[in-house]
Amino acid sequence: MITYTLNLEPICQMTDEQFYQLCRRNPDINFERNAKGELIIMSPTGGETGNRNAELVVEFGIWNRQKKLGKVFDSNTCFKLPNGANRSPDVSWISLDRWNQLTLEQREKFPPIAPDFVLELLSPSDNLKDIQTKIEEYMSNGVKLGWLINRKTRLIEIYRQGKDKEILTNPEFLLGEEVLPELVLDLKIVW
Repeated sequence: MITYTLNLEPICQMTDEQFYQLCRRNPDINFERNAKGELIIMSPTGGETGNRNAELVVEFGIWNRQKKLGKVFDSNTCFKLPNGANRSPDVSWISLDRWNQLTLEQREKFPPIAPDFVLELLSPSDNLKDIQTKIEEYMSNGVKLGWLINRKTRLIEIYRQGKDKEILTNPEFLLGEEVLPELVLDLKIVW
Protein backbone atom coordinates (compact mmCIF):
# COMPACT_ATOMS: atom_id res chain seq x y z
CA MET A 1 0.00 0.00 0.00
CA ILE A 2 1.41 3.36 -0.99
CA THR A 3 0.83 6.18 1.48
CA TYR A 4 1.30 9.91 0.95
CA THR A 5 1.32 12.51 3.71
CA LEU A 6 0.44 16.10 2.76
CA ASN A 7 1.02 19.09 5.00
CA LEU A 8 -1.70 21.59 4.11
CA GLU A 9 -0.83 24.08 6.87
CA PRO A 10 0.89 26.65 4.66
CA ILE A 11 -2.31 26.82 2.62
CA CYS A 12 -5.09 26.12 5.11
CA GLN A 13 -6.08 24.33 8.27
CA MET A 14 -8.82 21.86 7.46
CA THR A 15 -11.75 21.81 9.89
CA ASP A 16 -13.41 18.57 10.93
CA GLU A 17 -16.36 19.36 8.67
CA GLN A 18 -14.08 20.10 5.70
CA PHE A 19 -12.23 16.83 6.25
CA TYR A 20 -15.55 14.98 6.45
CA GLN A 21 -16.75 16.59 3.19
CA LEU A 22 -13.42 15.83 1.47
CA CYS A 23 -13.85 12.15 2.36
CA ARG A 24 -17.50 12.11 1.24
CA ARG A 25 -16.73 13.73 -2.10
CA ASN A 26 -13.85 11.34 -2.81
CA PRO A 27 -15.23 7.95 -1.70
CA ASP A 28 -12.68 5.98 -3.73
CA ILE A 29 -9.74 7.43 -1.81
CA ASN A 30 -8.83 6.36 1.72
CA PHE A 31 -7.96 9.41 3.83
CA GLU A 32 -6.72 9.75 7.38
CA ARG A 33 -5.47 12.81 9.22
CA ASN A 34 -2.78 12.78 11.87
CA ALA A 35 -2.70 14.87 15.06
CA LYS A 36 -0.63 17.55 13.27
CA GLY A 37 -3.45 18.01 10.75
CA GLU A 38 -1.50 16.44 7.89
CA LEU A 39 -3.61 14.63 5.32
CA ILE A 40 -2.71 10.96 4.78
CA ILE A 41 -3.73 9.42 1.45
CA MET A 42 -3.66 5.63 1.25
CA SER A 43 -4.19 3.32 -1.68
CA PRO A 44 -6.64 0.42 -1.39
CA THR A 45 -5.31 -2.91 -0.14
CA GLY A 46 -4.55 -5.84 -2.40
CA GLY A 47 -6.71 -8.93 -2.68
CA GLU A 48 -4.98 -11.09 -0.07
CA THR A 49 -5.00 -8.38 2.59
CA GLY A 50 -8.56 -7.34 1.72
CA ASN A 51 -9.77 -10.93 2.03
CA ARG A 52 -8.09 -11.43 5.39
CA ASN A 53 -9.47 -8.12 6.65
CA ALA A 54 -12.96 -9.26 5.63
CA GLU A 55 -12.51 -12.61 7.38
CA LEU A 56 -11.40 -10.83 10.54
CA VAL A 57 -14.43 -8.52 10.48
CA VAL A 58 -16.69 -11.57 10.05
CA GLU A 59 -15.12 -13.30 13.08
CA PHE A 60 -15.54 -10.22 15.26
CA GLY A 61 -19.06 -9.70 13.95
CA ILE A 62 -20.12 -13.25 14.85
CA TRP A 63 -18.63 -12.92 18.33
CA ASN A 64 -20.31 -9.54 18.80
CA ARG A 65 -23.74 -10.81 17.67
CA GLN A 66 -23.51 -13.58 20.23
CA LYS A 67 -22.33 -11.36 23.09
CA LYS A 68 -24.24 -8.16 22.21
CA LEU A 69 -21.66 -6.07 24.08
CA GLY A 70 -20.77 -3.42 21.52
CA LYS A 71 -20.28 -2.39 17.92
CA VAL A 72 -17.77 -3.77 15.39
CA PHE A 73 -16.33 -1.53 12.66
CA ASP A 74 -14.39 -2.22 9.47
CA SER A 75 -11.51 -0.28 7.93
CA ASN A 76 -13.85 2.18 6.22
CA THR A 77 -14.81 3.70 9.58
CA CYS A 78 -12.90 6.83 10.51
CA PHE A 79 -12.74 7.87 14.18
CA LYS A 80 -11.92 11.35 15.49
CA LEU A 81 -9.44 10.61 18.28
CA PRO A 82 -9.06 12.87 21.34
CA ASN A 83 -5.68 14.15 20.02
CA GLY A 84 -7.43 15.47 16.88
CA ALA A 85 -6.32 12.70 14.51
CA ASN A 86 -8.79 10.94 12.20
CA ARG A 87 -7.88 7.25 12.01
CA SER A 88 -9.36 4.10 10.46
CA PRO A 89 -8.24 0.81 12.04
CA ASP A 90 -8.65 -2.37 10.00
CA VAL A 91 -11.00 -3.77 12.66
CA SER A 92 -12.26 -1.96 15.75
CA TRP A 93 -14.79 -2.41 18.52
CA ILE A 94 -16.52 -0.06 20.95
CA SER A 95 -18.52 -1.13 24.00
CA LEU A 96 -22.24 -0.49 23.74
CA ASP A 97 -22.37 1.80 26.76
CA ARG A 98 -19.67 4.09 25.29
CA TRP A 99 -21.23 4.01 21.81
CA ASN A 100 -24.64 4.91 23.21
CA GLN A 101 -23.20 8.05 24.81
CA LEU A 102 -22.65 9.51 21.34
CA THR A 103 -25.37 11.50 19.63
CA LEU A 104 -26.88 10.24 16.37
CA GLU A 105 -25.04 13.00 14.48
CA GLN A 106 -21.72 11.95 16.06
CA ARG A 107 -22.36 8.34 15.05
CA GLU A 108 -23.27 9.31 11.47
CA LYS A 109 -20.08 11.25 10.76
CA PHE A 110 -16.65 10.37 12.12
CA PRO A 111 -17.38 9.31 15.70
CA PRO A 112 -15.41 11.42 18.19
CA ILE A 113 -14.27 8.46 20.24
CA ALA A 114 -11.32 6.12 20.54
CA PRO A 115 -12.37 2.49 20.15
CA ASP A 116 -11.89 0.09 23.05
CA PHE A 117 -10.11 -2.33 20.69
CA VAL A 118 -8.21 -1.93 17.42
CA LEU A 119 -6.58 -4.39 15.05
CA GLU A 120 -4.14 -3.53 12.29
CA LEU A 121 -3.21 -6.17 9.71
CA LEU A 122 0.16 -5.30 8.18
CA SER A 123 -0.05 -5.22 4.37
CA PRO A 124 3.01 -6.30 2.35
CA SER A 125 3.70 -2.69 1.37
CA ASP A 126 2.99 -1.15 4.82
CA ASN A 127 5.85 0.33 6.78
CA LEU A 128 6.03 -1.58 10.08
CA LYS A 129 7.29 1.44 12.05
CA ASP A 130 4.42 3.61 10.74
CA ILE A 131 1.81 1.03 11.79
CA GLN A 132 3.46 0.58 15.21
CA THR A 133 3.33 4.37 15.66
CA LYS A 134 -0.33 4.33 14.66
CA ILE A 135 -1.13 1.64 17.27
CA GLU A 136 0.80 3.60 19.90
CA GLU A 137 -1.29 6.64 18.98
CA TYR A 138 -4.47 4.62 19.48
CA MET A 139 -3.24 3.50 22.89
CA SER A 140 -2.30 7.03 24.00
CA ASN A 141 -5.83 8.11 23.03
CA GLY A 142 -7.56 5.57 25.29
CA VAL A 143 -7.72 2.30 23.34
CA LYS A 144 -7.59 -0.56 25.85
CA LEU A 145 -6.33 -3.39 23.62
CA GLY A 146 -4.56 -3.32 20.26
CA TRP A 147 -3.29 -6.07 18.00
CA LEU A 148 -0.79 -5.65 15.19
CA ILE A 149 -0.70 -8.75 12.99
CA ASN A 150 2.27 -9.27 10.69
CA ARG A 151 1.46 -12.14 8.30
CA LYS A 152 4.89 -12.17 6.69
CA THR A 153 6.83 -12.76 9.94
CA ARG A 154 3.93 -14.45 11.77
CA LEU A 155 4.42 -12.08 14.68
CA ILE A 156 1.64 -10.53 16.72
CA GLU A 157 2.22 -7.41 18.76
CA ILE A 158 -0.25 -7.00 21.63
CA TYR A 159 -0.69 -3.55 23.12
CA ARG A 160 -2.47 -3.10 26.46
CA GLN A 161 -3.25 0.08 28.34
CA GLY A 162 -0.48 0.78 30.87
CA LYS A 163 1.60 -2.30 29.99
CA ASP A 164 4.61 -3.10 27.82
CA LYS A 165 4.01 -4.45 24.34
CA GLU A 166 3.94 -8.24 24.13
CA ILE A 167 5.18 -10.05 21.01
CA LEU A 168 3.93 -13.54 20.11
CA THR A 169 5.58 -15.73 17.48
CA ASN A 170 3.25 -17.77 15.25
CA PRO A 171 0.39 -18.18 17.76
CA GLU A 172 -2.57 -20.40 16.87
CA PHE A 173 -5.14 -18.07 18.42
CA LEU A 174 -5.60 -14.80 20.29
CA LEU A 175 -7.81 -14.14 23.30
CA GLY A 176 -9.89 -11.01 23.68
CA GLU A 177 -9.06 -10.84 27.37
CA GLU A 178 -11.32 -8.64 29.52
CA VAL A 179 -11.87 -6.12 26.71
CA LEU A 180 -13.49 -8.67 24.37
CA PRO A 181 -14.82 -11.31 26.80
CA GLU A 182 -14.70 -14.90 25.55
CA LEU A 183 -13.38 -13.94 22.12
CA VAL A 184 -11.02 -16.59 20.73
CA LEU A 185 -9.64 -15.65 17.34
CA ASP A 186 -8.36 -18.62 15.36
CA LEU A 187 -5.41 -17.30 13.37
CA LYS A 188 -5.76 -19.86 10.57
CA ILE A 189 -7.82 -17.23 8.75
CA VAL A 190 -4.82 -14.91 8.81
CA TRP A 191 -1.88 -17.24 8.24
